[in-house]
Amino acid sequence: MPSRDQMAESRWIRVFGPFGPRILHSEYWRFTRRSVPRGVAMGLFVGVFFLIPGVQIIGAALFCLPVRGNIPIAAGMTFLTNPFTTPFLILASLPIGNLFGFHADGSAITSMYERSAPLSEWLAWLASDAAPALVIGLFIIALASALVGWLISIFVWRWWVARKWRRRAARMVALDD
Repeated sequence: MPSRDQMAESRWIRVFGPFGPRILHSEYWRFTRRSVPRGVAMGLFVGVFFLIPGVQIIGAALFCLPVRGNIPIAAGMTFLTNPFTTPFLILASLPIGNLFGFHADGSAITSMYERSAPLSEWLAWLASDAAPALVIGLFIIALASALVGWLISIFVWRWWVARKWRRRAARMVALDD
């Protein structure tokens, strides 16, 4: 991973515009018990809700700013959504969105995919009730995955620190003997 100094010299930091200098602040790059779970949550939320590659990493970094989350962890968590998991997320979000009164049909997706439907047909499908169902379903899945990821990372962090303390105590006992 590049150092902060290397990041400051990068031309890509200009992508963040006025947020560029703030992103370089050390609190966003240190691994602490609070910043790591926040980074996990922001990365999962942005990764699931914004399914556009490229937008995910930039979005995760920007979402980490107000919550002081770990940017590298957030960027890494966006990779959990990839070409293999995205179709499952889309198909899972439609029934969830339908619970809110919309009528998106998952079988329409598979039939359009199987017959290689033109872009105009995909856009017409999205212009129907499918778009709100998809967005609401993705939002709920994103919130749920962010919450679960945040909780799991808190417990994993505590387990890891407790294990380090136990090993340290065992070494101290061994040295005393």
